[in-house]
Amino acid sequence: MKKLSTIFKEASENRIKKGLKDSEAFFVVKYSKLSGPDLNALRKSLRGIDSEMLVVRNNTARRALAGQNEALINFVQGPCGFVFSKKEPVAASKVLFNFTKDHANLILEGGLLKDKLLNSKDIEALAKLPSREVLLTKTVMAIKSPITGFVFVLKGNLRKLVFCLEQIKQKKQ
Repeated sequence: MKKLSTIFKEASENRIKKGLKDSEAFFVVKYSKLSGPDLNALRKSLRGIDSEMLVVRNNTARRALAGQNEALINFVQGPCGFVFSKKEPVAASKVLFNFTKDHANLILEGGLLKDKLLNSKDIEALAKLPSREVLLTKTVMAIKSPITGFVFVLKGNLRKLVFCLEQIKQKKQ
């Protein structure tokens, strides 16, 4: 029969492996000297954007990451938390970055976006991107702009034709 601690370690390893497999992005944060209520507030704000934060022992995390991505192991030093973002990596990075502004004790170490390794500067750049809705709006406007310009050009020619016909009508009267 296995010890309870062994079962807990195996479950934590499996949770990290599953989180890496199912997530769009994965971030490593250091939460040293961060109070419990602040950590709970961070978890709550992450849950609102379909992300979750997991805290496990470093040895357990290193074992879980050993088969996945060796470069992430370098980020696991000291008290670390792992943030898994299932759908919106930009939103998760914004939440983490904004939280670091208010709480200097939370440090963004690095992460993984799809298969690309991120450092703290990359996460900050990701957080400064506009939201998905803004990007979609800009894309639609960029696609719509030439069509709108073409319509206005055609409308201008029709307006000139109507103006000329009106002038001819007034001359004949």
